[in-house]
Amino acid sequence: MRIFVASDGEQVTQHFGHCKYFRAYDAENGVIVDSKVFENPGHRPGFLPVFLKEQGANVIISGGMGAGAVDLFNENGIEVIVGASGEARAAAEDFLRGSLKSTGSVCQEHMHHDECDQ
Repeated sequence: MRIFVASDGEQVTQHFGHCKYFRAYDAENGVIVDSKVFENPGHRPGFLPVFLKEQGANVIISGGMGAGAVDLFNENGIEVIVGASGEARAAAEDFLRGSLKSTGSVCQEHMHHDECDQ
């Protein structure tokens, strides 16, 4: 299983599409066995769900995400967990333990999208 966490530095980002990195955690038998870091290749409508699927994503974890992105991830067979915060690896470990659940809360509009990089 490959879990991706949208992150800024080591922390889960609150703005999925504008994160600096995607931290990938490979897990076997509920334990992280490897990790990689991918720079965000850019936020364009519909691109990131396909990009992360091509990188082997089974799960994406973020603080926040738009409804359109959630739908695209679901269409690509990738489970979406939103409402996460804190350290990225800890979020992935919490997911593996079953203690990280999605809040189901998604952004309905991006009126502040230009502030995400600040």
